Amino acid sequence: MAEKKVEAITSMDEDFAQWYTDVVKKAELADYSGVKGCMIIRPYGYAIWENIQKDLDARFKALGHENVYMPMFIPESLLQKEKDHVEGFAPECAWVTIGGENELTERLCVRPTSETLFCDHFKNVIHSYRDLPKLYNQWVNVVRWEKTTRPFLRTSEFLWQEGHTMHATEEEARKETQQMLKVYEDFYLETMAIPAVTGRKTEKEKFAGAMETYTIEPMMHNGVALQGGTSHYFGDGFAKAFDITFTDKDNTVKYPHQTSWGVSTRMIGALIMTHGDDNGLILPPKVAPIQVALIPVQQHKEGVLDKAYEVASRLRAAGIRVKVDDSDNSPGWKFSEYEMKGVPVRLELGPRDIENNSCVLVSRVTRNKVFASLDNIEQGVEEMLQSVYTELVERVRTNLASKTHTATTYEEFLDTAANKPGFIKAMWCGDSACEDKLKDATGGVKSRCIPFGEEHLSDVCVCCGRPAKHMVVWGRQY
Repeated sequence: MAEKKVEAITSMDEDFAQWYTDVVKKAELADYSGVKGCMIIRPYGYAIWENIQKDLDARFKALGHENVYMPMFIPESLLQKEKDHVEGFAPECAWVTIGGENELTERLCVRPTSETLFCDHFKNVIHSYRDLPKLYNQWVNVVRWEKTTRPFLRTSEFLWQEGHTMHATEEEARKETQQMLKVYEDFYLETMAIPAVTGRKTEKEKFAGAMETYTIEPMMHNGVALQGGTSHYFGDGFAKAFDITFTDKDNTVKYPHQTSWGVSTRMIGALIMTHGDDNGLILPPKVAPIQVALIPVQQHKEGVLDKAYEVASRLRAAGIRVKVDDSDNSPGWKFSEYEMKGVPVRLELGPRDIENNSCVLVSRVTRNKVFASLDNIEQGVEEMLQSVYTELVERVRTNLASKTHTATTYEEFLDTAANKPGFIKAMWCGDSACEDKLKDATGGVKSRCIPFGEEHLSDVCVCCGRPAKHMVVWGRQY
């Protein structure tokens, strides 16, 4: 297919939403399916998810979590046991009413989340303090019937992990809730090259049925927030609703304390919108399915392909994911193709390079070219992969800092929301009516979280002027 060219994509500044869709399609991450709101995750997109999954799964297991699998269907009576929880999910539930040719005696909900299923199981396996803690996680699909959808960001079906744990004490459960948020924060920074804001959700924005919800909120390139992952402390509310009890060391019967936490394929949307540019995707090395695209130049000449395969073999032996593109497409086409796919490093190797015992390395982020000796090519590639990661982290930090604003008056808040994309730091009284007012007045700016590192910006709420209780980070969201 030598005649194929990488098609141009819409500029980010011209139309960010269209740019995003172009990248998803042209980098071959996902495609639309015959079911509205459901996506086909293509091999390249799924390979990114597998790298995310492998990394996170290792982090969970290092802390003692075990993987399980719960059913896809939840009987309606089971879902109804926790009132706040079912009300929170009611608008998004998909229901099965017919099995085969027969109408079901009880509707089955296609799982939007699995708290009730885990609780139904926990009551059968938790009896004594010796059975605690239960540290479970599952990697599954869930269904939430979304009105407006966009690949990876908001789809009716998506993939995720959901951790569900039970603890003997409130202290243990609270520690788990914050520990798992820290796992997400570390993963976003170390693996996805995304420093992000973390904190606690307001009462209005917390998860249905939770006592407290903690969140990680990465900022996209255009200043819009994405809820990147959440961790919830449930107290013993679910345990009481499902009659889960255990006999403690002092021989008294108690209710265990519960947590849940999860991230989803939405993280791939975060990668696209945080790191990408007008040439397509940019992937941090740890999640990139291909870390090095090796392009043989003048590959028809004797010895070029043999040398390319030899170099690739050495890089693979060093644990680097490399692809040799020996297709008959032109080098220029290949350069554009792997730029679009966000491959961190390009390695060019031609007859003259081989003569000089060297090759050319090109960074996807800076496009800087480096001549590297083939004698220690493994080290040269590793150094460039590290520089790609470092550069991405710095770019995100710079964007986050430049698009985070402060407002101390209502007028200043409205003006900032209207004219400066990004996050707004402002004081809040704690009343959800003020959250509603700010959201309505700005056309969608919501509280993202009460950050762990709160600053004291003023004594009064930015909305109503009453005494302030917290500093909140506000912003628009996907």
